[in-house]
Amino acid sequence: MMAKEPNPIKRGLGILGPGFITGASDDDPSGVGTYAVAGASLGYAMLWTTIISLPMMVATQFISAKIGQVTGMGLAGVLRRHYARAVVYPAILGLVIVNTINAGVDIGAIGSALNLLVPIPAAAMIIPITLTILVLEVWGSYRLIATVFKLMTVSFFAYIAAAILAKPDLAAVLKGTLIPTLQFTGGYLATIVALFGTTISPYMWFWQASQEVEERIALGHTRLWQRRGTTETELKYAAWDVNIGMLFSNLIAYFIILATAATLFRAGKTDIQSAAGAAEALRPFAGNAAGTLFALGLLGSGFLAVPVLSSSAAYALAEVLGWKHGLDQKPRKATPFYITLTIATLVGMLINFAGINPIDGLFWTAVLNGFLTPPLLVLLMLISNNRKIMGDRVNGPAANVVGWVTTATMAVAAAALAATWWKP
Repeated sequence: MMAKEPNPIKRGLGILGPGFITGASDDDPSGVGTYAVAGASLGYAMLWTTIISLPMMVATQFISAKIGQVTGMGLAGVLRRHYARAVVYPAILGLVIVNTINAGVDIGAIGSALNLLVPIPAAAMIIPITLTILVLEVWGSYRLIATVFKLMTVSFFAYIAAAILAKPDLAAVLKGTLIPTLQFTGGYLATIVALFGTTISPYMWFWQASQEVEERIALGHTRLWQRRGTTETELKYAAWDVNIGMLFSNLIAYFIILATAATLFRAGKTDIQSAAGAAEALRPFAGNAAGTLFALGLLGSGFLAVPVLSSSAAYALAEVLGWKHGLDQKPRKATPFYITLTIATLVGMLINFAGINPIDGLFWTAVLNGFLTPPLLVLLMLISNNRKIMGDRVNGPAANVVGWVTTATMAVAAAALAATWWKP
């Protein structure tokens, strides 16, 4: 449809869909907290991870989009139809658990962000925040929600200005960007696993594939046979959508690390314990308004990400168990799907009453994702190379090289971190 749009601006905006929303949600509070911790604790030494992770993100997200378009099903539905339960159920269970924890710490981060704006304890706002998100998810329109909160995440571009105004050491920035450095210590490896885990997260693939299906259902392709198959033009638009979304995500990640390195790390504030601490990196640009600017971005990213996390868990479980599902479905027509979504959100909410430091929670959730990603990446690559599933749309050489290198890289990083924990 976009190919027929004569206006190039409208055609360009029309390309932006699931890939762009996924990229925006990837800079969720867990991601922002992890990037801020990396920059504050290790300076410019982690900038290279954003360069290396970009092609990894693009390849895995495009593969997910292609699977959704070719099969007309979400990833969990494909797994259910073509793989043994002994493989599928543990994978989906792991996704649901990690997504629930991630959604919970993101809810806590929204509370911390609101605390920067109004003098109300963050803990007192956890329940109202959760109920607001549930109302928007169950009875609202996610497309409207996504549009509104995507605009709020624009405030994270302030990190670009803050990084420049902080006058970073350009030689150190170039070195950190272009020359990977490795230290085989627990803290350093945990940061690498967290950065890869928060950047290349499994929920993104499940969400991407399911939303490709939802896009087709919205066009009236309600039956599976109507949704199967794709064209070169559709794949081209999906590639543009994914590339723009992932570039947006990594650009923000790069400058959060750079800004916190140029300000907090240089000032010796290497241990961030709160949202206010992370906001300090914006002071060169925003001054006393740094907390407000950071809070707005964190609110936008949190309200965008929590529905993606909880609903992608619900999508996966519903597809595996054969339930009717979809955010465009009425609750009475997809009751088990919405019950799952609600339970995931509420259980996540309860995590915030366990006395966990918000920034620590965001960071270690990213580490959890780093351990879950390698096995699910193996499944993603097996699906995308299975001709019984993909027909002639199996991966080409480039996608296979990047996909398997990504799998190996994340597996090695997770194994190296685990080795430091088990070291006598």
